[in-house]
Amino acid sequence: MPKVRLALAQTNPVVGDIGANTDQAFEAVKSAAENGANLVLFGEMAITGYPIEDLAARESFIMAAASAVTTLATRLEHAGFGKIAVVIGHPALAPERDSHGWAIAQNCASVLLGGKITGTYAKHHLPNYSVFDEYRIFVPGNDLLSFEFQGLKFSTLICEDIWQSGGPVAQLADSKTDVVLVLNGSPFEIDKDDKRQQLVRELAVNNTAAVAYVNLVGGQDDLVFDGDSLLVDAAGKLIGRAKQFETDLIVFDIESKNKIEMVGEPRISKNDDNEQVWNALVLCLRDYVNKNGFKSVVLGLSGGIDSAVCASIAADAIGAERVFGVSMPSRYSSKHSRSDAEDLADRIGLHFRTEPIESMVNAFESQLGLDGIAAENLQARMRGVILMGLSNAEGHLTLTTGNKTELAVGYSTIYGDSVGGFAPIKDVEKTLVWELAKWRNEFATANGQTPPIPENSITKPPSAELRPDQTDQDSLPEYELLDDLLDNYVEKRLGRDEIVALGFDAEIVDRIIGLVDRAEWKRRQGAIGPKITGMAFGRDRRLPITNRSHK
Repeated sequence: MPKVRLALAQTNPVVGDIGANTDQAFEAVKSAAENGANLVLFGEMAITGYPIEDLAARESFIMAAASAVTTLATRLEHAGFGKIAVVIGHPALAPERDSHGWAIAQNCASVLLGGKITGTYAKHHLPNYSVFDEYRIFVPGNDLLSFEFQGLKFSTLICEDIWQSGGPVAQLADSKTDVVLVLNGSPFEIDKDDKRQQLVRELAVNNTAAVAYVNLVGGQDDLVFDGDSLLVDAAGKLIGRAKQFETDLIVFDIESKNKIEMVGEPRISKNDDNEQVWNALVLCLRDYVNKNGFKSVVLGLSGGIDSAVCASIAADAIGAERVFGVSMPSRYSSKHSRSDAEDLADRIGLHFRTEPIESMVNAFESQLGLDGIAAENLQARMRGVILMGLSNAEGHLTLTTGNKTELAVGYSTIYGDSVGGFAPIKDVEKTLVWELAKWRNEFATANGQTPPIPENSITKPPSAELRPDQTDQDSLPEYELLDDLLDNYVEKRLGRDEIVALGFDAEIVDRIIGLVDRAEWKRRQGAIGPKITGMAFGRDRRLPITNRSHK
């Protein structure tokens, strides 16, 4: 027998549901015990879910979480699992409040053994960038927690502690640690898994210690945690990794920091980027729908690529039987758009209905005397009214189908096609939407299934169809050029002159930057959607609405 059989428990907690999360943790320990494990490591804040945001300032909530940890230790002991060491994440009251009296809690990891809490570690580095506001809500800890177990020495760290230098990480070198246990709540971003793995390898090599890294999995509002927990030995060699976008339990036999084997067939590979993005979007939507108690979703089906991709994501997330599509043709809707929408519905097997909008539009145009842009926007708003009416009457969550490129330049109608409670492709640029559509169809073909997205939806020129023969490129540059420009302005945060210096036409740069900045008020009112990039609209990119910085 090895000295330690370590289980990495990759769970999907629900923020605030302390009782269910604690039950989930208990069942994971039970499963680990059935696999012969004597040490179980969970993710960051597994007891409460993550992030808890301003729940951290509610003393009764923090006390309930701390009580749940104590109860879990006792429950494990009574169930015969008391000899299993459990390291689990949770918030706890800080020894003292911050100087403003706001932060009262710490982001902690506790060691449970023999029915008791035998040690607690408080996260030192509190991220205060991108989607994180931990410096606002938590009090930092300063000391490394190490403990002996079965002849090996373990030390605990939490997520951001390994992304920054100093603090408890600096104490590892002199601690003679065999295995570092890292609890994480690290949201998915494209290519982030490679960065994580490199960080873990560097931590291992720099401290001559094996590193076990456990991440949460699941959707939490606009964040999606991809799991992908892993373990490397003291030389930085990857021994095995957990599944992405699924709950999982993986087990390792540890004889020493350099002698570790994964129990069962080792997994070290990962899926390609398009599959990872698709799975992230699916998981985030599924958990948003299910964790918030929605029975179904409704969305407009225009026959275009965006609504087709959103419908496919929804069907993969919650099943086609819970997806309701509505075709809402106007006088300008082409025959192929209507037929493409119906074809999509047939391929996926979702519910489908047609609600023409012409009579509604005529009534408003006649009474208000609208024409031009006002009349075009009216069509989108009629569609929004229909979708929200069905949502109210039948209990669906309305999905809005705009992509990141459209949101960037304001290419949507507020209270029209932007209406909805969740935006599945909000952080997906237009060119990537096409890539995902092609990937999903290829995946279906390779697995003997019907490709969900009609080929015509992929190949035809995109159009809002709000006037005769309209295409998106009547008012926007080609999407390849536009996405490239937006990548520099939004993602890389370059200024106007820097972008022009890269070779972009100055007139186009000025026009697009102007569109982006003027659309901030629209984005501020938009639905949330899965974050998959390092600069998503909303939590990541926070700019003033009243803003003349581009002039």
